[in-house]
Amino acid sequence: MENLGKMLVSVGVLLTVAGLMLWLAADKLGWFGRLPGDIRVEKPCFQFYAPLMTSLVLSIGLTLVLWFFNRFFR
Repeated sequence: MENLGKMLVSVGVLLTVAGLMLWLAADKLGWFGRLPGDIRVEKPCFQFYAPLMTSLVLSIGLTLVLWFFNRFFR
């Protein structure tokens, strides 16, 4: 049970740090969410947005980060 508490605190700290970094760098990440491959349909009474390429980039990035941590900190 003690390990679970340490893990939850560690995840919370990591999320807080990641949130602060994104908040401080928000003006430099204006391109994110508008990549080629993202589908956007805007009509007078209808909006649809499917961030396909953004999701793919996030998936690849998170996979590489998690692979790195699993490979070197195991």
